[in-house]
Amino acid sequence: MASNRHLGRIIALQTLYEEEFRVDAGDKDFDLNQVLDRNIARYADMVEDTEFIQQLVHGVSIHSAGLDKELQPVAPEWPIDQIARMDRIILRIGLYELKQGGDVPPKVVINEAVELAKAFGGENSSKFVNGVLGTLLRQKEEQSPKPKPRAKNSKKTKA
Repeated sequence: MASNRHLGRIIALQTLYEEEFRVDAGDKDFDLNQVLDRNIARYADMVEDTEFIQQLVHGVSIHSAGLDKELQPVAPEWPIDQIARMDRIILRIGLYELKQGGDVPPKVVINEAVELAKAFGGENSSKFVNGVLGTLLRQKEEQSPKPKPRAKNSKKTKA
């Protein structure tokens, strides 16, 4: 399943990259579902969890503006529109998965994003992605309430 999810993230990345590129170019005929179906079909023999891919693509696409607002403060020296398109999309995918809190541990989500950046980004993309998503994870962990320690029972009872 893990390698299947990795391939799923690659398909999602390709789809989201094409979406942003074509929309930015003014393509009025762009259809996200059509592109997603085509990209999934290319790997039909190797991918099983198409629902994961569909949820990831649609979630990132729908929430991209909100994800960008969360990403911007973590990398203030890089306006979101000046981050390389590939890196920006990888960051969105990683942040979306971190926010969903599904069955994938956060460190695995970050590692997967770093691997995508190594494969598809520039020379320093993986370090940048790791730094941004690592910071977001730490912030998320700091904001979540810590479980209260249980009080120790000072009296021992016999059964």
